[in-house]
Amino acid sequence: MNTIYLDNAATTPVLPEVIEVINRSMFENFGNPSSTHQFGRSAKASIEKARKNIASYFNVTSSEIVFTSGGTEADNLILQNAVINLGVDTIVTSKIEHHAVLHTVDFLREAYNIEVVYLNIDAKGNISTKELSNILSEVRGKALVSLMWVNNEIGNLLPIQEVANICKQNNALFHSDTVQAIGHFNLDLQEVSLDFMTASAHKFHGPKGVGFAYVKKGCVVKPLFHGGDQERGVRSSTENVHSILGMEKAMELSYSNMNEDRELIEGIKVHFIERLKGEFTEVKFNGESENLNTSSYTILNVRLPWVNEMMLFSLDMKGIAASGGSACQSGSNKGSHVLNEFLLAEEKEKTSVRFSFSKLNTIKEIETTINVLKEFYV
Repeated sequence: MNTIYLDNAATTPVLPEVIEVINRSMFENFGNPSSTHQFGRSAKASIEKARKNIASYFNVTSSEIVFTSGGTEADNLILQNAVINLGVDTIVTSKIEHHAVLHTVDFLREAYNIEVVYLNIDAKGNISTKELSNILSEVRGKALVSLMWVNNEIGNLLPIQEVANICKQNNALFHSDTVQAIGHFNLDLQEVSLDFMTASAHKFHGPKGVGFAYVKKGCVVKPLFHGGDQERGVRSSTENVHSILGMEKAMELSYSNMNEDRELIEGIKVHFIERLKGEFTEVKFNGESENLNTSSYTILNVRLPWVNEMMLFSLDMKGIAASGGSACQSGSNKGSHVLNEFLLAEEKEKTSVRFSFSKLNTIKEIETTINVLKEFYV
């Protein structure tokens, strides 16, 4: 059976060039980066070169990049430090953030009695920047705003520059989970004033189990767990050398070909939208995912005009991989917490599927997917 992978927001296939770098590193960089002998120094030098190169894509210094096991750890590192070490007593967020943020915020509220303010979400899954500004103007303590740049389920784009400006005007810290954006959008952190951001390599054709946190210079961050002074004392644990170098290569490939890749992926998304509308006149698109100006070109959340509780299973049996929401919730029967937040009751009853694309997808795969969906149309 030929397979079609349309779940790239969950994870992306690792590119051959990245695998080659990882394999070579396993032979050449087996030393512990904390060791002082030549094998350790070689591994350490490779890490620091990767850190410098990664920092350059965002116009920041290498000392502001902290390597982690991925986006979830990076979000935890930042949010917990904001409350425990930076004096934040109010967190402003939304109920459609990734659970790496939502569950961490819940923990911090229970453990440290902080105030949590959830922004209202409109019928398309957008926040109001006016409401954000009003809320921050009334905060008396120290506030942190945590809003993701690209929503992982519906692809909505946060007006990140505007939010950054609002935070700066109100002396609030700004953390953005940028996991779905890094490798797909350019971001100059000298122009967009973020205090913290997070990334995960497997979202842009790198390996799993590695990512990084950006921590703006001047924000003191202490490790979540103890046992060593790696990552300048911020993150204890021997660095994942091979994966860090793989992430560096994946990022190089992403940013060197971003315009070409975007044009290709946008073409696939547009074609899919047009074909869905042509075959299923009552089809709808959740959030802003139909709009290329206000959503990521990599995500399309489709609300089909029928109910099929086994849709994902049925697609899988046909060799097509997609998602009903966040991959981290794929084993849950609770449904999407994102869609549940803003869809009307009758809209929730319909079957929604998240399709997400990469440069490895083709128009032919989209045509096959359309034909399979037609088999299920009742």
